[in-house]
Amino acid sequence: MSDKKIHKILLFMKRKPGMSVADFRAYYENQHAPLCAKTSTNLQRYIRRFIDPKPHPETGPNTEMEFDVITELWCKDEAAFNTLLGYLTTSIMPDFITEDEKNLFDRSSFRTATVVECETDLAAVVA
Repeated sequence: MSDKKIHKILLFMKRKPGMSVADFRAYYENQHAPLCAKTSTNLQRYIRRFIDPKPHPETGPNTEMEFDVITELWCKDEAAFNTLLGYLTTSIMPDFITEDEKNLFDRSSFRTATVVECETDLAAVVA
């Protein structure tokens, strides 16, 4: 059985006040993501997961959530993961990224978490 580990950094972020969801997503995809991708040499994948709130039968409508996007930074290996995590948790982004973030995010909303995802190859186990 072969198990594969993927090291990810998750960034939870809220759009800036007054910005529509549509404008937020368009700006992130067309301006901010390409800008960040240019400096992301040790990433395997760079994924944005835009959140769409839905009602719950017990708690009712959920029209606004704490975050609008979960960004996943998939690192090429554990060394790249540790390097990037060290940077993200101790350094401010370069000025050109920080300035662009001000067009898009409520920067006080930023939260960071890590994930070590272990995936089992089910085809190898099911016989």
